[in-house]
Amino acid sequence: MSTWVIGDVQGCAAELDALLALIRFDPAHDRVYFVGDLVNRGPDSAAVLRRVRALQQQGVADSVLGNHDFFLIMAHEGFSSLHEGDTLDQVLAQPDADELVAWLRHRPLLLDVGPHTIVHAGLLPAWSLADARTLAREIERELRGPDYQDFLRSLFGNEPRTWHEALSGLPRHRVIVNALARLRFCTAFSEIDFREKRDASFAPAGFAPWFALPGRRSAGGHVLAGHWSSEGLRLWPNVSLLDSGCLWGGALTALRLEDRAVFQVPSRQPLALTTGD
Repeated sequence: MSTWVIGDVQGCAAELDALLALIRFDPAHDRVYFVGDLVNRGPDSAAVLRRVRALQQQGVADSVLGNHDFFLIMAHEGFSSLHEGDTLDQVLAQPDADELVAWLRHRPLLLDVGPHTIVHAGLLPAWSLADARTLAREIERELRGPDYQDFLRSLFGNEPRTWHEALSGLPRHRVIVNALARLRFCTAFSEIDFREKRDASFAPAGFAPWFALPGRRSAGGHVLAGHWSSEGLRLWPNVSLLDSGCLWGGALTALRLEDRAVFQVPSRQPLALTTGD
């Protein structure tokens, strides 16, 4: 049995199929997990959702929620408009769109796979792994509850930018979601920067990559994330970043947890000069 974690797919269905074939994924024996951003800007997000949902329903796969996954859920509910370059209209036009988005809305924000922890973007330095797990469950209860539309209606936003345990209600939920789904740079005091999307060498003054902050309370575990295509594939003892920019002409990556072997297929998307969220 092999346990795999796959980086940001973002609608690149052909590359996902090719990667699963390359690793010889066998539902009878293997398990596969995704770091989120299954959808958007690639050519066939609906096919990706159907493929991953089918595997999850077999009990052999799951995915955490990424920022683009949240965006699809918000757009489906009428709370967000699409932007130039988005391809979510392709999902929303499908006859099974309601079913696909409902399935997506029930995905976790954090997955524990043995000693490994999977999130989409990162963890704030103030959070232990146990803290992050508890906070993720807070959001999941809201997303899966009967009042999920009220929860989602005002969720998007950048304020507040700093985590405090005393936060409650919408401000608390925003910081949790923004950290787990959007984090790149932050301070030692758990203040998030939302503007800089380039690689770690472009850290704003006073900020650092979330994984590089001294004293990060989750440093004792192995955290796997995606989201940061400009940073690319990075493998350290306690952090693995798996967004190798398939959408932008890079590659789609699978990491085997048992021995941390890396398998990749090249992108079939046009090479992009810049990368985005």
